[in-house]
This record gives sequence, structure tokens and C-alpha cells, in this order.
Amino acid sequence: MGFKRFEPEDFVVSADSVQSILWSTNTPVLSEFYTSSIQAAGSSGNYYLNVYQTGSTLSNADIQFNIAYADVLGSGSEYYNNAIPNRTPSSTIYGQYRTMVLEDENASFSFGDGTNIISGSHFWVISMERARYKEKLFPGTFNLVLSGSSGTISLTDNSNDVSIQSFLGSGRVYQIVSGSNGSAYSGSGFSATKGSYGLFLPDIATLLLNPQALNETIGLNVDRTANLSNGTNQAALYDAIAGGGYFQLNSEETITSDYIFVRARNSEFNYSENPSFIGGSTGEVIYTNFINNPQTYITTVGLYNDANELLAVAKLSRPLLKDFTKESLIRVKLDF
Repeated sequence: MGFKRFEPEDFVVSADSVQSILWSTNTPVLSEFYTSSIQAAGSSGNYYLNVYQTGSTLSNADIQFNIAYADVLGSGSEYYNNAIPNRTPSSTIYGQYRTMVLEDENASFSFGDGTNIISGSHFWVISMERARYKEKLFPGTFNLVLSGSSGTISLTDNSNDVSIQSFLGSGRVYQIVSGSNGSAYSGSGFSATKGSYGLFLPDIATLLLNPQALNETIGLNVDRTANLSNGTNQAALYDAIAGGGYFQLNSEETITSDYIFVRARNSEFNYSENPSFIGGSTGEVIYTNFINNPQTYITTVGLYNDANELLAVAKLSRPLLKDFTKESLIRVKLDF
């Protein structure tokens, strides 16, 4: 076994983006949607509605995403306490996403940009199940068809139409527009007067949909009645998604790799400390013809720190012959 200290030029860092299907069906498009009456009637149903890929049995059903409704005024859901108006699950969810997305409890949401922008005092939330993705959503793969009382609409993010990245808080944001595969069908893709159709937040795997724009275009709106039964507005969006029957979205993961180049020059690593190579008591080479013309086989590369602690091991696919007439370059890849 021999040791050699690495030089700075022996290290190279690389980052690659890997895309994968989001849904547990292993198909790019989710076309069937189911809910659980037990979940909807339970305490969690006051806040969100889980959507599954199958309705056969609960054991075979996996949560794909959930739907929530947020309202700054607390409208559209039941009061926690009738003596304290406007304190409802919808107001709690609004505050949750304001803190998480805007990172400012006094800030307000808005949909759109330029001259066509509208305040987002209420919105639907589509949050992807955490088990469905590894790191984040992949912009440009989002396609969702919604069905309303006056028609349908195909939605996507505008990642292919913008040249400057926008942020809300510390996370990326894209506008949700009428279009497909990351591009608007025409113009900005916004509704006529109500801004964009929502916000696409890939880093937290969340969509915020603008009810005002959807109502203007396809007649899909929320009920902002005070002290309304919980789950009413979540069910309205679920019906629109199920009616559209098309939801495509992929996830993305950035894999960082460290490449370490192990260089065995012609004069290095030609002798072994293996007992079959040298005498145990004298340290002499057992076979005299190996004194001036040794031959060894490299099978393993160990990476050590300055305290001589083994940190990683790389195994070669086959032994590599080494002598004074050969030089070897072994590339070790560490993924994180």
C-alpha cells in the first residue's frame, strides 16, 4: 500500500441536473384523481384535501398533491370560534404561505406584472406531496387543464418566456399563464384584466392559483361567504382538476459530483507490502526478479485525511497492472 498527497488540480467539482417523473404512476401525465372521504371529513380536511392517483383501496393509494384555500380575511371557511370572527383555517393558511413564500408577515401577494397586476387577497394552493419529489419542481414541464362552468383552460409556467429570474423571498417564482410547456400561447398569457393565473414556486413545490383570473376566463371562482363550511372551496378546485383530466409535472434534482484524479506515475506504486511480495521479518522482496522489474496490480483506491483516517473507498472493475513502464490515471467520482 502506498500513499500520495493530492494536488489542487486533482479535484474537479461538477453539478448535473437530473429530471424525473413526479407522479407515483410513473407516467408523465396524471389523468385520474381521487379523494378520501375519511380524510375530507377528518380534522385535516378543514385545512386541505388530499388527492390520490387511485380510488381502489387506501393501501394502494398514494397522495400526489393536496389542495388548500387561503384568504387573508378568513372568508370561505368556518370560524374556529363564533365569538371570534374571521379566524378560520383559510386565514391560517394565508398566514402560513405569506411567511413561507414572502418571508414577511406584513407583505401581500400579487399576481401578474407590468400593467396587468392584481392583489392576491385569496388564492388556491396546490402543494405537491413531499414523497413525490427529491429536491424541486422542473420549470417548463408544468401543464394543467382546468374545467369551469364556461369552458376549460390549459395552464403552464412562463419559464421559457422570461429572460430575468424573479424571486419571492429567497425562492424562485414564475407566473402561471395560459399556455403549455413553459410558454404562453400568445402575449403574456395573463387573463384580460385580472393578472396572471397564479404563481409557480418550484423550490417549495407549490402552485398558487388566482381565483379572480380563473373566474374571468372559465367561470371558476371561490365562495368567500363568511363562516362557510370547511372544504367547500377545496372541493371546487378538485372538481375543476378532475374535469380537466390532465396534470403534467416533473421534478428536478441537482447532483453535485466531486471528481478526484488519482495519478500513478511510472515510478510510483510498483511495490507492495503484501506478505506474498516481501518477507515479513526482513522486508526484502521475496522474488529477486521483482527487485528491478516489479509488477503489482491496483485493485482499490482509498481516500484518507491528514489524520490517516479512511474516508472513502473506490473499487476498480478489474485489477490494473502496474510496473515501471506504465502510468495510470484513475478517476474517482463522489456524488452528493
